[in-house]
Amino acid sequence: MKAVVCKELGLPDKLELVTDWPEPNPGDHELVVDVRAAGLNFPDVLMIQGKYQHQPEMPFIPGGECAGVVTEVGAKVTRYQPGDRVIVAAGVGAFSEKVLANEFAVFPMPGTLSFEQAAGVSITYFTSYYALKQRANLQQGETLLVLGAAGGVGSTAVELGKLMGAKVIAAASSEEKLALCKQLGADEVINYSEVSIKDAVRELTDGKGVDVIYDPVGGDYSEPAVRSMAWNGRYLVIGFASGPIPSIPLNLALLKGCSIVGVFWGRFSGEETDVQMKNVEELWALFEAGKLNPVVTDCFPLEQYEDAFNCLIERRARGKVILTT
Repeated sequence: MKAVVCKELGLPDKLELVTDWPEPNPGDHELVVDVRAAGLNFPDVLMIQGKYQHQPEMPFIPGGECAGVVTEVGAKVTRYQPGDRVIVAAGVGAFSEKVLANEFAVFPMPGTLSFEQAAGVSITYFTSYYALKQRANLQQGETLLVLGAAGGVGSTAVELGKLMGAKVIAAASSEEKLALCKQLGADEVINYSEVSIKDAVRELTDGKGVDVIYDPVGGDYSEPAVRSMAWNGRYLVIGFASGPIPSIPLNLALLKGCSIVGVFWGRFSGEETDVQMKNVEELWALFEAGKLNPVVTDCFPLEQYEDAFNCLIERRARGKVILTT
């Protein structure tokens, strides 16, 4: 079968598109899914460089999530059958024509979504919902600042923050990206390539600061964001898309009375399975009701995998970056 394969660690130019990768065979609790679309995420960029916390054995097919149609099921699989449209949180293997997955890493696909929309749901919405609900305990009327607000996870945080009743301030690096944030419901926007986050937040909140910060960007933006926190604020550490991991002076947490909160959805889903499944039920109800509408503006055929990776690496993406088969 056709697949994008990592045989040598490095940037996307080291990846290869092969046509003779062996097709998967399901074990007892596994199923095979015909991939229609796959979501590209920052962990994929780290994984092909050998920088992610969980590294598969070489060679491997990258791609942590996808959507498609079940073609085969293992002998003990009872939750799915061939023909079912599903979302797969595979971890690896999604950038191919077929993917093998444990049945408990597979979810029924909401009928309101296209394959392209569904392909990017698991990592982004699952992370943002867990972050805002369990880790931040975001309350109606609070103010939420989202950094990287036009990206894959950031755009979902804007959507969910509004649904939870927060005032949402979206921060991004261009006017085009901020226009998307406004479409998603952001109350205020900040172009942090032109103005200081700290000064802009002070002005937008009348000096109070923000209650919750959702930060998937890291780097030079993190410390100014923490300095913009309100009393009892919660700073959510989502990731480091800009590259550098910031060093935040801990005296800021003392002076602000704020919490610095780690968000690692992958471990949460394994440690607190029942809570994760409840989150999925609630998210699926929002999809079916049409209250969530995943943004997909950057779609690439599988053969253009290098362009897709670079779109993400160069932070040009608005919403999810998707590979289609």
